[in-house]
Amino acid sequence: QVQLMESGGGPAQAGGHLKLSCVLSLSSRKWCMGWFRQVPGKAREGVALIGPAGWRSYADSVKGRSAISKDIDKNTLYLDMNSLKPKDSAMYYCAAQDALPDCIVGGLTDADFGYWGQGTLVTVSS
Repeated sequence: QVQLMESGGGPAQAGGHLKLSCVLSLSSRKWCMGWFRQVPGKAREGVALIGPAGWRSYADSVKGRSAISKDIDKNTLYLDMNSLKPKDSAMYYCAAQDALPDCIVGGLTDADFGYWGQGTLVTVSS
């Protein structure tokens, strides 16, 4: 059973910075991993994904102000979010899945991922 645990969410000011972390319970060398977010009443949307070889992709809404990374030795996934906006407020989920052919935001949906964390809440105030 793969377990994922997020941390790092919380309140933030617009223009500020947050760094989310996600620890996986097993080696993530060959997995597609990433971050999704969801606000009440809306579908979960992909924010950033990173593939086994390190290829990164981002949603247009965060491109240029967010960075996804992973530490293989620590089995940890990160999301650095800068220049935060109130519309970034959401529950952020870490997700992982192996054997995905294309680990690209826009090419995958939340239905393609079988392993999820419990989520960490980000609230950005203006």
